[in-house]
Amino acid sequence: MDARSIIAHLRRGETPSREALAWFARGLAEGTVSDAQAGAFAMGVCLRGLSEEGRVALTLAMRDSGDRMAWDLPAPVLDKHSTGGVGDCVSLILAPALAACGAYVPMISGRGLGHTGGTLDKLEAIPGLSTGLSEARFKEVVAQVGCAIVSATAEIAPADKRLYAIRDVTATVESLDLITASILSKKLAAGLEGLVLDVKVGTGAFMKSPQEARALAQSLVGTANLAGCPTSAVISDMNQPLAASLGNALEVAECMAVLCDGAGGPLAELSVALGARLLANAGMARDMDAGLRQMRDVLDNGKAAEVFGRMVGAMGGPTRFTEEWRRFLPEAPVIREIAAPETGYITAIDGEALGLAVVGLGGGRQVESDVINPAVGFSDVVRLGQYVEAGQPLLRVHAAREAAAEAAAVQVRAAIAIDATMPDIPPLVHEESS
Repeated sequence: MDARSIIAHLRRGETPSREALAWFARGLAEGTVSDAQAGAFAMGVCLRGLSEEGRVALTLAMRDSGDRMAWDLPAPVLDKHSTGGVGDCVSLILAPALAACGAYVPMISGRGLGHTGGTLDKLEAIPGLSTGLSEARFKEVVAQVGCAIVSATAEIAPADKRLYAIRDVTATVESLDLITASILSKKLAAGLEGLVLDVKVGTGAFMKSPQEARALAQSLVGTANLAGCPTSAVISDMNQPLAASLGNALEVAECMAVLCDGAGGPLAELSVALGARLLANAGMARDMDAGLRQMRDVLDNGKAAEVFGRMVGAMGGPTRFTEEWRRFLPEAPVIREIAAPETGYITAIDGEALGLAVVGLGGGRQVESDVINPAVGFSDVVRLGQYVEAGQPLLRVHAAREAAAEAAAVQVRAAIAIDATMPDIPPLVHEESS
């Protein structure tokens, strides 16, 4: 068995055997498969696809390429994963809120991928905070605080860690099979007892159509349940940014407004809905309505914010972050309003274009070695259906230099459409799957 023969099978449209996929995952983890071979494998899967059996086999092979965690805790171990969008910082709200409700949340997250922001990059906008905890420290923080959001250690799904970075720079992100295996290999290795998946659909998502999103939701739910982890999914809208900000520190600020200041809106609404589903599925709430009440209570009474602050401190960040978060988050030196060129309703927002504009500002990576500027991005982004006068701000751009702000302004105006007719506004949650 060797990498070339496995890649050749993929080239011919044949799914490699379970044993071959396990061999390739071990090779990714151990380094016996080269970057060139890993890239070719990813492209082969992206272009030709795997059978259902092959997708499950790849997921389990990547899960088993490293350690699998086991927990001895007095309450259910739960988690959530989003397939990626713009302005989607739900994890920073959901994890501490679930912990405040009594669950344990060992969240293994990723970095920015393509046009979407990464949860780890957002958290690391907080000074001093490190998401690279050892497995032992990760387990300590989860047991003591109730949640931790970390990168996969070298011991957790190392095959995925290798392939994930290669996918980002080889245009092989948008593959149903690779997305499924990547997400679930880490989640299953974390020893979860319940999982909810937030599958995004729309201009800012990897899945642009309802059919694509539905296929991914079914793939994820089916694969996870076959692997023994009770899982459900929601398909949520990404035809506009979930939060009013895009960019790492700016999205942390959006989360703090929900956790500490009681801000509402789509970000808070989706966080509560996903948490309620997890609590109900795990038997920690009588039903969805009871779960919704529990989630809203811990946001309103400050318990979720308290847990978030303890998590930040345990991971090396400021111990008084929740009390003084505004002074800790970095700010860009150039902040400019981008004016609407005409009067009318906001009828379309190209979320992918906005996400790529944030990458261009330095808020994401174009190559693996790029260093992210946590302060740059967009804030106060308009919403679909909003009426604007000519000259009114569409958003504020936060940039490191004037020239970068000018370039972003051109991209923003091309990404946001204005018309005299009020558009139909898509629902926040399109459908659910279990």
